[in-house]
Amino acid sequence: MSDSAASTAPFAASTASFATSTAPADVVRRQYLASAAGDLAALRATLAPDVEWTEMAGFPLAGTYRTPDRVTANVMEKLGQDWDGWTAHDDTYVVDGENVVVLARYSATNKATRKPIDVRVAHHFVVRGGLIVRFEQFVDTALVREAMTD
Repeated sequence: MSDSAASTAPFAASTASFATSTAPADVVRRQYLASAAGDLAALRATLAPDVEWTEMAGFPLAGTYRTPDRVTANVMEKLGQDWDGWTAHDDTYVVDGENVVVLARYSATNKATRKPIDVRVAHHFVVRGGLIVRFEQFVDTALVREAMTD
């Protein structure tokens, strides 16, 4: 049997332990919660100083960003400028040691076109020492771009 576990809730049992847990799934979940709340300081607190954050080729923000400040400035803040209600709905976590894969969906409405999206996505995180050191996004970029064009 593998050490891997698939679950919709592989998180710490209590709120107090969740807030300080260094378990990879807990760290990743705190990142999603901070993002949904628009709390960029809390989101940055989940990222390692030398984080490597990669948005998929073809995605409007495609590229690799390093440092927590660059991640939030070049990804989260720009999503907020171009989209109303941008949310990553994380629903399934697959954890294998320091690797966390999250199956999720993005929902938002493009501010320029008023077109909505509801797109499935997979995120791969690597968590070490209680911090996210690497992120890679996998998404149907054509659906996102379609919502951005008239």
